[in-house]
Amino acid sequence: VQLQASGGGLVQPGGSLRLSCAASGRTLSRETMGWFRQGPGKEREFVAAIRWSGGNTFYAASVKDRFSMSRNSAQNTVYLRMSNLQPEDTAVYYCAASELSLIASEIRKSAPYNYWGQGTLVTVSS
Repeated sequence: VQLQASGGGLVQPGGSLRLSCAASGRTLSRETMGWFRQGPGKEREFVAAIRWSGGNTFYAASVKDRFSMSRNSAQNTVYLRMSNLQPEDTAVYYCAASELSLIASEIRKSAPYNYWGQGTLVTVSS
């Protein structure tokens, strides 16, 4: 599976962005797709995930009321809609895929994800 992330950019505090992650190489069916981010001087952290089969979504507490993850089966693509962005959301955002439909206790960890995209930079600044 190859992952291509896009949609990052510069946005003012309070603004919105939508990230996209297109998967190629096979048609997604039971995978788990996730978004992780790594801010300046910080470790990579979980942001959101979706089980392809069923569409269940999971979020980090810090983004739960502001970010929304969705999927488009026809386009083999997942999206991360980010609103009310704050400077602390500044990071390189990576999409990732696991071949498994991950259980809740594993879905927020990076290790179970087999495939990673190249990352897209989101900068929140006035």
